[in-house]
Amino acid sequence: MKTNSRRVAASIFARWLITKEFPSSLLPAGPDRAFVQDLVYTVLRRLRPLRRVLGEFVPRWPKGEMEALLYIGAAQILYMPAVADYAAVNETVAAARESLNMNVPKLVNAVLRNLIRRREEMRLLIAAAPAEVRESFPNALARRWSARFGAADAEKLMVWHNQPAETFLAYRPGDRFEKLPRGKRVEDAEGFAAGDFIVQDPGTRLAVELMDAQPGETVLDLCAAPGGKTVQLAWRGAAVTACEVNPKRRARLAENLKRLQLAAVAVTGEPPAQTFRKVLVDAPCSNTGVLRRRPDARWSWSEEKMMALVRLQAEILDVAAARVAPGGRLVYSTCSNEPEENQEQVAAFLARHPDFTRVDEKESIPFDSGCDGAFAAALVRAQD
Repeated sequence: MKTNSRRVAASIFARWLITKEFPSSLLPAGPDRAFVQDLVYTVLRRLRPLRRVLGEFVPRWPKGEMEALLYIGAAQILYMPAVADYAAVNETVAAARESLNMNVPKLVNAVLRNLIRRREEMRLLIAAAPAEVRESFPNALARRWSARFGAADAEKLMVWHNQPAETFLAYRPGDRFEKLPRGKRVEDAEGFAAGDFIVQDPGTRLAVELMDAQPGETVLDLCAAPGGKTVQLAWRGAAVTACEVNPKRRARLAENLKRLQLAAVAVTGEPPAQTFRKVLVDAPCSNTGVLRRRPDARWSWSEEKMMALVRLQAEILDVAAARVAPGGRLVYSTCSNEPEENQEQVAAFLARHPDFTRVDEKESIPFDSGCDGAFAAALVRAQD
């Protein structure tokens, strides 16, 4: 019996509403994976306008599977033009029939058919809403971006993050990026089995470029998993030690290195005691530069969580500083576009470590760069 992809998507979204797990970890294997992901990610990207619209049709907000099914159905009707109306209604109602509550399919059917009849009215309702509602972002994040970039560019940034992300392949030795055609699996791309490429957005090259790794140089990648930057450094001939404290992420790192035939990279769970010519800290961050790839992350963002990450980043940087040899280079990078995690973090580090000097700094702002948001700074330690 064929699995109903709308039912799968609704189950994933209902679970996310409760647990806030990474939706990517809940996606099924098999031929329906891409469509299920599209359904779930569309709802996550458009949560606020979908909630606003559905509120016009349900007098009392439902919970659980009914809520999830309404979101899934409405997302197809309003934001997925490739899905025919009849398929959106019929398949979502079929998914609702698997519910033990016989009222669920009746309500889902009624709401979706009414939404189709009033679609243009609802589109006007969305268009008249403030940008943070229309583009579906938390108020606090929208205000922050508006204060930094101005209202027009803040809206550009929100629009950018609502576009489905392209998949880029970075080819050995790491200076060539190619876009994978939509619908094509990474595993089917030529060179996958031979380890000729990794999946990586061009925005990540900022840190690798600032590392300027040379053949034979000793390099420590202090927060290495899943390994994209580790691979880029190894491709350039550096002697890389990849450190990852999380066992699951460390195992994933080791798997990626094996596929890429990079057995010479040393993988460790704790930072080595010795010093290195170059050290990379690709720090845990709030992910605000990659929200088009992590549409769920916008809903877990808060100032408090970001500041907790800022404290963790500072701790990691202090550990890294002790591993940089005299005259060596420390590169700090994030996939965030928040100054507290980037420019301000670097300034605070330099105040604590006067033996370091900032020699270069780069930032990718998506509406300017056309790729993921990222930040990187190169810091050089003085000679003894």
